[in-house]
Amino acid sequence: MGSSPKIVNFKHYNSFLSMNGKPSIKLSDYDFPLPEELIAQTPPARRGDSRLMIVDRKTGNVSVDSFSNITEYLHDNPLMVLNDTKVLSAKICGKFKETGKSIEALLVREIETNLWEALVKGLGKMKIGTRLLFDDGDLVGELQEKVSGRGVFRFSGTKDVKTILDRVGFPPLPPYIRRDLKSNDVAKSDEDRQRYQTVYAREAGAVAAPTAGLHFTNAALEKIKSQGIDIATLTLHVGPGTFQPVRSEYAEDHVMEGEFYKVAADAWNQIFQAKKDGRCILAVGTTTTKVLESLDFEFPVEEDRSGWTNRFIYPGHSFNTVGRLLTNFHLPKSTLFLLINSFAKKPIISKSYDMAVKEKFKFYSYGDAMLIL
Repeated sequence: MGSSPKIVNFKHYNSFLSMNGKPSIKLSDYDFPLPEELIAQTPPARRGDSRLMIVDRKTGNVSVDSFSNITEYLHDNPLMVLNDTKVLSAKICGKFKETGKSIEALLVREIETNLWEALVKGLGKMKIGTRLLFDDGDLVGELQEKVSGRGVFRFSGTKDVKTILDRVGFPPLPPYIRRDLKSNDVAKSDEDRQRYQTVYAREAGAVAAPTAGLHFTNAALEKIKSQGIDIATLTLHVGPGTFQPVRSEYAEDHVMEGEFYKVAADAWNQIFQAKKDGRCILAVGTTTTKVLESLDFEFPVEEDRSGWTNRFIYPGHSFNTVGRLLTNFHLPKSTLFLLINSFAKKPIISKSYDMAVKEKFKFYSYGDAMLIL
């Protein structure tokens, strides 16, 4: 019960390590001032009405456009790869059965049907057997064990918790997007359910959205296809490790949490063929990038590939598959900010972020987009 999944582990070693093997990627070098008012609290009025910053790694040029014009920068028809994970409404509000005190739980991983790993405040004081009531008491979660700071809960009152989360749960928004769940703001919750989800989300299992994909509408995707740009999809179920801060002084000392991925055989072979033909691969988002850089697409396959990866990409990483990256603007000193500083050199990313602040771009999940060429 509660055993950890088998993870494809990656050694934190790259060309930036000093000659004596000591870590050299200092986290404080990847900090920047960000005015709080630039952190987007709501999505744009219409999906796709975002701004787009274009960063050219070869020339160092940085320009600004509208996201609706993204195809103007894709003239060589790259293979676009999307993450089709679907965000679960995995944050549920309830109360202790014994005391009636309110509590929130975030379901982060399904171990088996109705057995979930969850993040719950005050877990350290809870006793095994503690029961939590949700959905007006119809759904009961009983604490079975504690594993690495998380509780393992057995649920009763439904055949499968996943099937009722859209009704009883809330979107697990990042901590920097402020929502008062106790206010019972139905309109805001419904908006988040729609907008904190890509239009191509298919595979349920994430607790965070692949936010670079939030900008696409169905019409935009059709336009992209009509211009001869092929699209492949894979799945990475984004976990809470996405928001886990790097608490060590050096990036090399940080260990990422494993996340489940799946690449269907046809998508794998699309990627393999694109690489073989020397075609550029555009990763939509850092989550897609993580999968593409975790696997070797050096041969065709006949079966789907799946597993768990804890790939952590930071400066010094040599990109093997991704040639372009569409992403949002990220938190200072975060693993995602380190990733984009590995894809483009630090000076050009610093220049881009300085411009983003000056031009009042919106940051983070509901914010604007950056295309790195």
